[in-house]
Amino acid sequence: MLNNTRPGRSFRRLLWVAAAANVVISLPAIAAPTAIIGLAGRTEADAEIWPRLAALQLIILSAFYIPPAIDLDRYRPLAWCAVAAHTAGGMFFLFEPGYRLFAAYDFGFALPLAALLTMAIRRDRPAASRAPVATL
Repeated sequence: MLNNTRPGRSFRRLLWVAAAANVVISLPAIAAPTAIIGLAGRTEADAEIWPRLAALQLIILSAFYIPPAIDLDRYRPLAWCAVAAHTAGGMFFLFEPGYRLFAAYDFGFALPLAALLTMAIRRDRPAASRAPVATL
């Protein structure tokens, strides 16, 4: 069962873009981690193995975006995990001045994904369940 609300379709599309963007960023980081670290204004990483490991994990994490990108209602917990993963990534890098570009990258996906997922879930509920919380 697909959520065919407009926010639902937008969420699925943006999740595909997020997965592709993760792979596009990760592959060069595996091949040339020093160059990628240089984009953040750093001269070197502590060791090249750590950026490579992070890039590999990002590719693996992106595989978990695919089910909710196809059907966000059936895989709603994974949809929320995608939002949480980008939020966690943003928070991790937010307090590291030399790496704030990475925080912006993750928050750039986390915020619109959270908004679209919330709207898609709300619009997909049957009208009877949309009753006001409190009435006077």
